[in-house]
Amino acid sequence: MAEQHERRAARAAREADRAVDEPRYGGHERPRDHDGEEHKHRSRLRASISRWASSDREEARELRQDTRKAGLVSIAEAPDREPVILQGTLKTVSLRPRGGVPALEAELYDGSGSITVLWLGRRRIAGITPGRGIRVMGRVGVHDGHRVMYNPRYFLRPR
Repeated sequence: MAEQHERRAARAAREADRAVDEPRYGGHERPRDHDGEEHKHRSRLRASISRWASSDREEARELRQDTRKAGLVSIAEAPDREPVILQGTLKTVSLRPRGGVPALEAELYDGSGSITVLWLGRRRIAGITPGRGIRVMGRVGVHDGHRVMYNPRYFLRPR
């Protein structure tokens, strides 16, 4: 029994040594560019991610500026259970029935935060589409830990 255990341990050690000596990436070396720079692939990926992230930051900054110029409160600063006017861009729009009643649900984003906007009893509303600028009026509440505004008055913003 001890002899069998020793053989298994020796085999495991040999396999571990072999794994360290073998190149990674499925038994072959990582593809390199013609000049041998391995990091070039990662650099392009990082640059793409950085461009994407900076465009998101730029969009958020512009949305916050628009809110300030309009003299409105931001989503992050909007008080609960008080009438407020918010504006931003609709990130998502979906139909989610609640308690057997159709409900149009949208995520409003203003650069400072997001809020869920719900129109109960509606399957669709003309002009309420992802990417559309909108201004909503209503009271902010909290449901299941998320900020929500039910059946707000809304104004579509020019594109």
